[in-house]
Amino acid sequence: MLPKDTEALAQRASKGDQQALEALLQAIRPDVLRRCGRFLPNREDAEEAAQDVLLHVARKISTFQGRSLFGTWLHSVVANDSRQKYRELKRRAAEQPLPPADVHRPDPRTTSVIAGSRLDLLEALERLERDHPALVAPLVYRDLCQMDYAEVAERTGLPLGTVKSRLHAGRQYVRQWLRAGM
Repeated sequence: MLPKDTEALAQRASKGDQQALEALLQAIRPDVLRRCGRFLPNREDAEEAAQDVLLHVARKISTFQGRSLFGTWLHSVVANDSRQKYRELKRRAAEQPLPPADVHRPDPRTTSVIAGSRLDLLEALERLERDHPALVAPLVYRDLCQMDYAEVAERTGLPLGTVKSRLHAGRQYVRQWLRAGM
């Protein structure tokens, strides 16, 4: 939950007030870290993504025009940056040589049901983005960022009925892939 003065700080920061920006970044950091943790099961990865989000906010706060709530704008930044971090980590892991056979690293899919399910969900979102890109944003905003339907419609610029339709279709694909084990 964002502190009450966040909206006012965001407005002032978007107009170039550096003190307001510093206070804003300090105020949102715990919430950003918690939200990044919803996407990335490893604490260090979530912290890295949170740093990316805070940097993104600092660099792009001038683009926040106040047409929506700052919290809604921040949800989008967190979702996009966390998913980007996941892609980056996945790419890095694919580029690294395999560890020696005598080194055992636990697989989060077998050591943590929660971590494994989040990794599976991120994989399903990657597939959804590849196969049906128009369905991704409503699903991420509603189910992962926990925005209400009106916020999702506002953020995506889509009519409410279209949001609900895309959300339903996206959920069907993801559910099907998760049941099939991708």
